[in-house]
Amino acid sequence: MAKTQSLKFKRALNVSPAAIYRALTNATALREWFCDLAIAEPHKGGRLYFGWNQGYYATGEFTKLDPDRKVAFTWLGRGEPAATHVRIGIAEKKSGTVMTVEHEDVGAGKKWAGVAAAIARGWETGLENLQSVLETGHDLRFTLRPMLGVSGLNSLTRETAERLQVPARQGVVIDGTVEGMGAEVAGLHKDDVLVAIGKHKVYDFPSLATVLQRHRAGDKVNITYYRAGVEQTVELELSRRPLPEMPATAAELVQRMRQIYASDDAALSQAIAGISDAEAGFKPSPEEWGAKEVMAHLITGERDTHAYIEELVGGELRPFDNFVGNSQFRMRATAQAYPNLAAMLEALRQAQAETLNMLAALPDDFVAGRRSWWPMVYGFLQNATHTPAHVRQIEAAVNAARQQAAEAAPAEG
Repeated sequence: MAKTQSLKFKRALNVSPAAIYRALTNATALREWFCDLAIAEPHKGGRLYFGWNQGYYATGEFTKLDPDRKVAFTWLGRGEPAATHVRIGIAEKKSGTVMTVEHEDVGAGKKWAGVAAAIARGWETGLENLQSVLETGHDLRFTLRPMLGVSGLNSLTRETAERLQVPARQGVVIDGTVEGMGAEVAGLHKDDVLVAIGKHKVYDFPSLATVLQRHRAGDKVNITYYRAGVEQTVELELSRRPLPEMPATAAELVQRMRQIYASDDAALSQAIAGISDAEAGFKPSPEEWGAKEVMAHLITGERDTHAYIEELVGGELRPFDNFVGNSQFRMRATAQAYPNLAAMLEALRQAQAETLNMLAALPDDFVAGRRSWWPMVYGFLQNATHTPAHVRQIEAAVNAARQQAAEAAPAEG
């Protein structure tokens, strides 16, 4: 019989056995600490799938489930010679809840070269993150991940590539940079098309995230990008992710968001004042948004937030296999549904009011649990710069409309 080995890990967590059991058997909870995609059917024989953005995945099925005490499942990772078995014990002790992991039947020899070490690294970093997520809410994959320092990214489409005169057909388009952060300091700006970081190609948003996961803030990397059809390379120092002061209660979050919404809406009201219908519908280019489409983006984003909150609270967050940017046809359809910008601003305010009501009604156990509360709150507060950037986009589109109208007007005799 071929030799096998068992990899063992042990960690004490200051949480209940039920919290750990859920983290091992719920697809949304697994994505919060372990993997990027997950399927979990928590019954004997139920299927399991773990997927990571860098391309590795593992499949299996549950072989034993003893709520709050034991979880066991098979494991067959991509490229691994044979299936292995994972047995996890959960025991409540005076020092906290002790979790033991035994990854069994890991082979030896040339076919298994490197597999055992990779499995060990995966469990060590995973369990470290599980403790952080359950005890503090902090996902270390996120809080320790570096940033380029861009305000937005979109996948490169054929139409955008033609407009920007880019020979590449895959990459990500920079929507803007954040003042003082790596991208701006390196000289990158809007419409630069990022295609590689170091030796790693960037095809889309997941591939970009995978490359960044290899680094920490402060690392210096070479960025390859296209500008006006010309390929260029520049050294960029990856920035540290700013973490805002986090509100401890739903009431505090509502108050913070009420202030952000009031500021955003005041800026939007001022930006759209005096804009004609023709100016509101003007698009600087076929691929760029006009004022109405910007407002449509803000409205649909707020509506999507409602579904996001509902899914988080219910513990069933939808997976997204790929990031494709904003849906252009949805923006057009929403823009066409309103007679003018004033009506769109009112619709946005109504959607914001619904968001505030949902936040105010968040269950106490959801807030106290921290595991989903922290990333949700961070997302809300991190987006405080989102609307101001779009206010500037509205102003630029309207200025372009007025400039074109002035150039088309007959000269006075």
